Amino acid sequence: MDEIITLDYGSGGKKTASLIDKLIVPAFCNPALSALGDGAVLAGSARLVFSTDSFVVNPLFFPGGDIGKLSVCGTVNDIAMCGGDPKYLSLALIIEEGVPMNVLSLVIASIKAAAEAAGVVIVTGDTKVVERGKADGIYINTSGVGFLKYPGLAPEMIKDGDAVLISGTIGDHGAAVMLARNGISDGEITSDCAPLNTLVDALFESGAAVRILRDPTRGGVATTLNEFIEGAGRGIELEETALPIRADVQAACDILGFDPLYCANEGKLIAIVSGETAQAALSALRKHPLGGNAAVIGRVSGRYP
Repeated sequence: MDEIITLDYGSGGKKTASLIDKLIVPAFCNPALSALGDGAVLAGSARLVFSTDSFVVNPLFFPGGDIGKLSVCGTVNDIAMCGGDPKYLSLALIIEEGVPMNVLSLVIASIKAAAEAAGVVIVTGDTKVVERGKADGIYINTSGVGFLKYPGLAPEMIKDGDAVLISGTIGDHGAAVMLARNGISDGEITSDCAPLNTLVDALFESGAAVRILRDPTRGGVATTLNEFIEGAGRGIELEETALPIRADVQAACDILGFDPLYCANEGKLIAIVSGETAQAALSALRKHPLGGNAAVIGRVSGRYP
């Protein structure tokens, strides 16, 4: 690793993985952490799912969302992707001196609305204010606890011939934030930020044999799929024509120099299910308000490129 932290250590790519694998995980090594899922399933009389996430976004407000909504949906979704039923959140705010009170009030109101939409309760928190220039407006950390509802989700459950599904269009959030950051107005492209716990319920209620779930946030769809099969000796073959990418999102990514497959999503899930139950899973996703553009985008293959 380098002698100093550079921005690419937060990109979600190889340097992020290096930082986690070589520095952070060895320091706190335990079975729950070493699995490197979106959260951890903890032992007890009722099996708990626990996750934490920190949120830094510029600008604080963007089409379709803001840092407050993002901070709730992000942790709720991480718990849901582990098969958990999210129940409780903590909320920690780091606020830069000089942030207008009305801006903070809008963020708090957004957090409240998102928590109500997700069916979770914020039960503890912390607030710190730092000197002007020591933060970028507002930083938020949320930790979440839920109860394990759908056990057995893991990369080792993936089999050759399994289907890869995504619950909707790809790259909307990343494109919306990047356009806002660069001062480009496009009223049609909005973040997909949303809580996915009810969508996960709909998927399992379909009877589909679900192998693993993940919300493709930082690093996008491509990075998430690579994580699924890393070290497994198999590959995932995507059907390019099946990828649900909006034309305006593709155009925005072309202008900004990004690949939609590597753009963050904050209201989509990727599911790998058995090939035999793929159509049942797809039908269930499409019937849900958050899954109308769901698609089967590929298959797990024994061939490793």
